[in-house]
Amino acid sequence: MSLSRRRTVAALAALPVAGAAARPAAAATGQGAATAPRTLYIAGDSTAAQKYAPAAPETGWGMALPFFLTPHLGVSNHAVNGRSSKSFLDEGRLDPILAAIRPGDLLLVQFGHNDQKSEDPARHTEPWTTYREHLLRYVSGARGRGARPVLLTSVERRRFDAAGRAVTSHGEYPAAVRALAAEHGVPLVDVQAASLAAWQRLGPEGSKAYFNWLEPGESPNYPDGRRDNTHFRPLGAIEVARTVARGLLAERVLRPRDVRRLDDEVPAGRITWPTA
Repeated sequence: MSLSRRRTVAALAALPVAGAAARPAAAATGQGAATAPRTLYIAGDSTAAQKYAPAAPETGWGMALPFFLTPHLGVSNHAVNGRSSKSFLDEGRLDPILAAIRPGDLLLVQFGHNDQKSEDPARHTEPWTTYREHLLRYVSGARGRGARPVLLTSVERRRFDAAGRAVTSHGEYPAAVRALAAEHGVPLVDVQAASLAAWQRLGPEGSKAYFNWLEPGESPNYPDGRRDNTHFRPLGAIEVARTVARGLLAERVLRPRDVRRLDDEVPAGRITWPTA
């Protein structure tokens, strides 16, 4: 397949998924972007991505983010399983985002899980060099279209030491994101720190309910069970999405009128998985 055709296929695959909130029609108020409907675009990996019925109950946090946003904000989730900051760009997946994004919109960027995979040159980046270089392309692309980029550190995996303490798993990548955000004046939501603290509060057993841990026979999609310490069940996706919404509010990227339910229980049953 030619390079141009691969990019076309990738761009089509990266279009907003079924079930994601579409961009609301522009409000003809004459008051500019401050009052017009806006869209939050997500560029990321499987921890944020839309999941479909064959993968249920696996859930990306991007699926739950609309629960915490008021209706004038839409979510266009372009996150894709298995992508790194590099492969997402190389496949042309940023292109449809930049074609659609408008002044006043937001671009949430969260990578790192797959950037770590040194055995895979198509995805691997080094935290203090190529990882930062690739992230800057998202930042400059959004800013060049009048939109606001937001950097997110990687959500932490479920990992505990022998003493039951939650431990980090992303090496220098979160620190590199923090430094990049500070250096270039980009809002930062430190999901890694917040999620690590959450898993610590829940402990080794309590945290299993937030991840895609399944007993044999519990789900027809995983008849032999599942022991997944990276991807979420609905409860985990909801709590990570809540963390993202709170972070956007704290960074003044969103206003109080933009968010809702930040302290309310959101039933896991509200998550649905469309047919692929």
